[in-house]
Amino acid sequence: MKDKDDNIIYVGKAISLKNRVRQYFRKNNKTARIEKMVSLVDHFEYIVVDNEAEALILECNLIKKNRPRFNVLLKDDKTYPYIKVDLNEEYPTVYITRRVKNDGAKYFGPYANPGSAKEMVDFIKKRFKIRQCKNFKSNKRVCLNYHIGRCLGPCVMDVQKDEYMKQIYQIIMLLERKDRCHKKRNWKTYERSGRKTEIWGSGRA
Repeated sequence: MKDKDDNIIYVGKAISLKNRVRQYFRKNNKTARIEKMVSLVDHFEYIVVDNEAEALILECNLIKKNRPRFNVLLKDDKTYPYIKVDLNEEYPTVYITRRVKNDGAKYFGPYANPGSAKEMVDFIKKRFKIRQCKNFKSNKRVCLNYHIGRCLGPCVMDVQKDEYMKQIYQIIMLLERKDRCHKKRNWKTYERSGRKTEIWGSGRA
């Protein structure tokens, strides 16, 4: 959404742009912030993308770049969460990050719902006996997770690296499968509806 001076005042995404925009202009109980935003809208611009993941990333980048007045979320340095497996670590683990870097690590996402990313990481750490400490270092004593059978104890060298890495590669395969299934579901949804996700706020209509 842009104002009369062509400034971006709001960036959003929708499978049906028409329905989403209509919601803002209905005469219902809108907040003062939404009423002010609607009063300033002069014209719309949009970009059509192929799937939900692209829409999430593009929305995030546009908000970060333009910092629209009426976008409350994602205006700081945060973004949608990813699951990261850093293969540069001697004994990798799995954790959530909101920053994707070109560092040789594996990133899976983005997750529109942060709770889903957390549930996946929790499942992995219960299913696989990988380290759960954030900063790995050799130690003389093992942690509680080792004693309850939830970690193989790489910190005390109680596991061969090849054996430990087998688990990591299984985790990567699991996450890659989840990513493919997620994107395939999105494509089926779009094909059935004959629509694609639309982002408004930047591209010229």
